[in-house]
Amino acid sequence: MAQIRLLVDLPDGPWIADVSREFPEAVFRVLTATPGDNAGFALVRITTDAVDDVLAAMEAHSGLAEVSVMTRSAGETTVQIEASSPLLLLAAQGAGVPIEMPVEITDGIATLDATGAHDRLSTFGDQLAGMGLSYEVEFVQQRVNPSQLLTENQLDLLLTAVEAGYYDVPRESTLTEVAEAAGIAKSTCSETLQRVERTIVREFVEDLPTVSGELKRKLTGE
Repeated sequence: MAQIRLLVDLPDGPWIADVSREFPEAVFRVLTATPGDNAGFALVRITTDAVDDVLAAMEAHSGLAEVSVMTRSAGETTVQIEASSPLLLLAAQGAGVPIEMPVEITDGIATLDATGAHDRLSTFGDQLAGMGLSYEVEFVQQRVNPSQLLTENQLDLLLTAVEAGYYDVPRESTLTEVAEAAGIAKSTCSETLQRVERTIVREFVEDLPTVSGELKRKLTGE
């Protein structure tokens, strides 16, 4: 899977774009969000010295059907809202891509992370563009989670090898030394590390768009 971070320039009209531009020093963090039929429901934490003015602007905005203060302290408040036309949620839903929370909005710019296959992330970009949203890609990176790919024994051995400097350049330890540190036979150590490396490499290249179909099949064993 790949992770992407986008800086989305929100158009005028939605409440979050209008209010955040009216108060550019305020930081809005969407903690949770759920799309409805024609609306979105969310918890939003607002950090600003002008809390009262921001809340008044939100309550006056036609794009918000409900604003309920949940918690409040000096310089920060958390509100529950019901908003019409939740563009980011609708774009993500259309692409089948989950947006990672929180999403931060400042002065009309939303910073959001999404994770998924490259084709779905590409569709997400198309969905945003189709809604008239311009955006900048801050980064794209592969996301590999060894704890989900490897057995407990494989992960323990991998960590032992890394700590011993086996993967440093130049290597700080030999395969024999890694095996001794792990308390296993050298042959078992070699075979296990080969399986670990193969698993991680296959996962890494699986969704790479730049890898040809033939090479990807060889690398993934499909």
